[in-house]
Amino acid sequence: MALVPTAELVAAGPVCAFNVITMEHAEAVAAGADRAGHAAILQISENAVRFHGGRLGPIAAAARAVAADSEARLALHLDHVVTEELWRAAPEHGFGSFMVDASRLSYVDNVAATRAAADFGHARGLWVEAELGTIGGKAGDPHAPDARTDPAEAVSYVEQTGVDGLAVAVGSRHAMTRREAALDHDLIAALRAAVPVPLVLHGSSGVGDDELRRAVAGGIRKVNIGTALNLAYTAAVRAGASAHTDPRRYLAPAREAMAEAVAAYLTTVATPYG
Repeated sequence: MALVPTAELVAAGPVCAFNVITMEHAEAVAAGADRAGHAAILQISENAVRFHGGRLGPIAAAARAVAADSEARLALHLDHVVTEELWRAAPEHGFGSFMVDASRLSYVDNVAATRAAADFGHARGLWVEAELGTIGGKAGDPHAPDARTDPAEAVSYVEQTGVDGLAVAVGSRHAMTRREAALDHDLIAALRAAVPVPLVLHGSSGVGDDELRRAVAGGIRKVNIGTALNLAYTAAVRAGASAHTDPRRYLAPAREAMAEAVAAYLTTVATPYG
């Protein structure tokens, strides 16, 4: 099936977006989505591009080919893009969206950089996500445990930048290996009521099923998942690598483990809370 525009999936959401690092990741997302009977987003981060020698083309082409060969409805998203050169490359490589990450800049510089990226993306039919990040000297990473997105600032930010989706800090954080994050559901509801664009939850691997269902019911539209797939992948590789010299013998179960994780997350997020 041809790639579906990200905007279309988010509008029909909620939808899960899974980080793609290797071909096995892309194949696992497609297999898991087909197994669950739900749409999904294949997302490639700037870190993943850096892992592939700074070359976006090969991994993007692999993801497009996997999507074309799948029965599932899949979109392609470029995630956490810091460098302007990379988000400018998104249209030519088939991406339906990208996230510009100016969250570590000052508020004024964040707005300016994000506005420029949004204008570029919209002129080419792309859905653009951004992250408000640190505002007014607030200490810490945007996804530190105590970081929270202020609804009033979020409204102003969206108005000034023109973005289509907003990643919010509500209690999750990246690279969590245990699903023990406690989300601020009152804040999610307040953000949903105030902000006129879809809300995105990053760091969802650290959020339990009930918390995810409740977050989606409260207004989260796009759920980003990366670490959970890597945990499944790594566990399978560790279990098989010592017994086999042929990498196919342990990469196949690693891909299957990721596909199972994808299907489980899609089923969870698509199931209404309560």
